[in-house]
Amino acid sequence: MTESMQPSISTPDRQAQAFPVLTAAQIDRIRPYGNARIVRAGEILFEPGELGLPCFVVLSGKLEILMARLSGEHVFVAYGPGGFSGEMVLISGARSMSRGRVAEAGEFLEVSADALHALIAKDAELSDIFMRAFIQRRLALITEGMGNVIILGSRHSANTLRLREFLTRNGHPHTYIDLDSDTTAQELLDRFNLKIDEIPVVICGGKTVLRNPTTPQLAECLGFADALDELRIRDVAIVGAGPAGLAAAVYAASEGLDAVVIEAELPGGQAGSSSKIENYIGFPTGISGLELTRRAVVQAEKFGAQMLVGQRVVQFHCDQRPYQLSLENGVILRARSVIIAAGAQYNTPDIANLKQFEGNGVYYAATFMESQLCGDDEVIVIGGGNSAGQAAVFLAETARKVYMLVRGKTLSETMSRYLTQRITKHPVIELHLESELQSLEGDSHLERVTWFDRSSGERLTREIRHVFVMAGASPHSDWLRGCVALDQQGFVLTGRDLDAALAGAPRKWPLGRPPLMLETSLPAVYAVGDIRSGNVKRVASAVGEGAISIHLVHRALAEI
Repeated sequence: MTESMQPSISTPDRQAQAFPVLTAAQIDRIRPYGNARIVRAGEILFEPGELGLPCFVVLSGKLEILMARLSGEHVFVAYGPGGFSGEMVLISGARSMSRGRVAEAGEFLEVSADALHALIAKDAELSDIFMRAFIQRRLALITEGMGNVIILGSRHSANTLRLREFLTRNGHPHTYIDLDSDTTAQELLDRFNLKIDEIPVVICGGKTVLRNPTTPQLAECLGFADALDELRIRDVAIVGAGPAGLAAAVYAASEGLDAVVIEAELPGGQAGSSSKIENYIGFPTGISGLELTRRAVVQAEKFGAQMLVGQRVVQFHCDQRPYQLSLENGVILRARSVIIAAGAQYNTPDIANLKQFEGNGVYYAATFMESQLCGDDEVIVIGGGNSAGQAAVFLAETARKVYMLVRGKTLSETMSRYLTQRITKHPVIELHLESELQSLEGDSHLERVTWFDRSSGERLTREIRHVFVMAGASPHSDWLRGCVALDQQGFVLTGRDLDAALAGAPRKWPLGRPPLMLETSLPAVYAVGDIRSGNVKRVASAVGEGAISIHLVHRALAEI
């Protein structure tokens, strides 16, 4: 049985943006990019899971978009004359999340994905109309908890949190059912022949059932890395989708380069986990790392950059020309130039049982999702940089008490002044300088924490169930060893910093000119953002480096 529903759009203005009606003049400008076809009532134009989805402009008749939910199939929206189908999958090239069914016979204009990209690139007005509509429709799907993914999980499961965070950070709509609180939990488990120790369970595309899948398995099921041509030689391969990598993707694609972005885990990097970034230019009231990331991904895909999410580069064949990158799934990508933007991860405290509580009381991001798990409990934030400061201020909105543990003697050396002032004056935040985590206790979930205050020599123990680790940085550079020169901490050396290192570099510098700014010890291979030795740990500087690297890529391609 098919039920009808009204998409949830917050304001009439956004409703008009999400579901605009094209004028006759606008449709005439689209006609050269499409093919008119007669459709009959009941005809299925596309199914969930299909790739290469076209956009349909309704000339006459009616088109229904149907979404699958546990309760059955629902009509998400119906388009009449002047309406058009599609959402962000038409831009990203991902699999379809819905079924398109003709409700009333008529004539539709079918515009292929490639033709739609060409139209968006050439017609500014129609580009705005289509992009706004696709973005608002995606937001409506996220708000409604719809899409082609259903997660059956538990708030006490670290793997449930991992999968939800992966989908959320990738802006992928999904339905989440908490088996701890849902009254029909046992019915759902019986319906899909599941056992409680198999959770989290993901129902992908309404057909495939994945029991506690890895992140790459979920990414593969959703088609995040489909349609890869191994024989294709890219202009530039960008490894990492943090601010630096996404900026490089936007500028590369907008300037006509064939660009691919490979992201192993979550787009946005460390910045993507920030609850609010207030010192990024152009956003006086601040912007969350998640929102900034989503906008950058959409922008990169709009210009034609390809995003591969959930795939890790396991080997860099730096002796090959073009360069070759081997992915975790066995695919080999070829590129004339490479931008290393793989970023860094927070250093983990030297606690023997730390991994036991990861996702069950120990977290490496402070977003709305993690704050929901904490409620009004007391929490600990470890770290003295901006990410830790932003997390402490954000969590203080809901937590009863936020203990901030900082190894250093002051905050001023590592944190922006506006955050320092908020933290020292906030009634909920209790700052502990020269303090280090010592032990974690608990069974299935963290229950008790002890830290050591070096200034007083005192050991403090508290009944605390949530610890946020945001201290230090270790570069994701193991896959680069033997290819490019690294400093003693494993960060990538570039430009003038290579002057004293080239003699001992893994490979001899082959060109008559010295390495350019941001260029590594390999020609046409650049390092940007947090993975670069001597980097400035600010989002704006990472974005700037990403943009500059594309200018250098153009120069490198001219030398080939």
